[in-house]
Amino acid sequence: MMKSINELIKEINELKSDLHDKDFLLTWEQTPEELERVLKTAQVLKAMRQENIATNVFKNGLAVSLFRDNSTRTRFSYASAINMLGLAQQDLDEGKSQIAHGETVRETANMISFCADAIGIRDDMYLGAGNAYMREVGEALDDGVKEGVLPHRPALVNLQCDIDHPTQSMADLAWLEEHFGGLDKLKGKKIAMTWAYSPSYGKPLSVPQGIIGLMTRFGMDVTLAHPEGYDLIPEVVEEARANAKLSGGSFTQVESMEEAFKDADIVYPKSWAPYQVMGRRTELLRANDHDGLKALEQECLAQNANHKNWHCTEEMMKLTKDGEALYMHCLPADITGVSCEEGEVEESVFEKYRIPTYKEASWKPYIIAAMIMNRKYQNPADILQELLDEGQKRVK
Repeated sequence: MMKSINELIKEINELKSDLHDKDFLLTWEQTPEELERVLKTAQVLKAMRQENIATNVFKNGLAVSLFRDNSTRTRFSYASAINMLGLAQQDLDEGKSQIAHGETVRETANMISFCADAIGIRDDMYLGAGNAYMREVGEALDDGVKEGVLPHRPALVNLQCDIDHPTQSMADLAWLEEHFGGLDKLKGKKIAMTWAYSPSYGKPLSVPQGIIGLMTRFGMDVTLAHPEGYDLIPEVVEEARANAKLSGGSFTQVESMEEAFKDADIVYPKSWAPYQVMGRRTELLRANDHDGLKALEQECLAQNANHKNWHCTEEMMKLTKDGEALYMHCLPADITGVSCEEGEVEESVFEKYRIPTYKEASWKPYIIAAMIMNRKYQNPADILQELLDEGQKRVK
């Protein structure tokens, strides 16, 4: 049974949080209570929208977006989130800005933030750089507020970096909470985060790293599987292992999709590029070495082709708990016979879970809006209660 808006607001008030003093750049930098607070805030926002209650927290203001990689779901989710809160969006096109002429990060961060309440950044192209860039922006914003240049501190949200994809993994967690009926119901559930074959290369590491880094916080039995050589960032793997010990869950690494799928409650088959490859790719990108990038791509595609048996099929799904594990994907999935000749998932499997994956994705705007609210307000529950009491209709 779904909790009422009033019940959720009361629970938000009872959760301790310092999110108003820090940016949401990695999920494992937040406490379990803070993560739960974001989830509950998202649930309230979603429920209020469903009940046609306006959620315009801001009467005016700007939200800046910077996407250094292609995006559909996250780009539109960010736009939806800030509009839901009453902000206007301005996309920072670096090619049309003074960044192309050598403007510093410190200067850019302050110049775009005079009337900004939120900044969302997607920077997953360069291993070892994306998250670091976000932190540099954050430090510049702190300095701008300290020196009286900026009237207030914009909320900075990681829309995907080289290390983590917190808006995606938190949306995934919100969907799991909805699907299984509560965070407490996730304890002991087995989730298989596995590599899957793709006819493309260079997919970021941040989704699998986000999943193992977050789901181990809630007592889940997390299994990571990939072919030899498709490693993730070692420090993130160690973080997941430590998280599992603290939460009473488990973290296991196996060498086959079959072993990972066995008795799993949830499966998340997703391609990614090897950690070592992403490091080489970063060096080539920075050197603007087009020939080197083409050679690396061909090398990696040949390597991928050796592992086409890492394929989420109906037969593979039969290995899961009662043959009915929940299939998850951040989308777009490489669907065999649909979006590609051979890919991550069989068409029949994807079609069976297509609507659930859409529901999974539908949480992202609310998660992003909740992250912004918890950064901007020390007590977001009070703001939500005011909106609820006012009861203004979103649609007349």
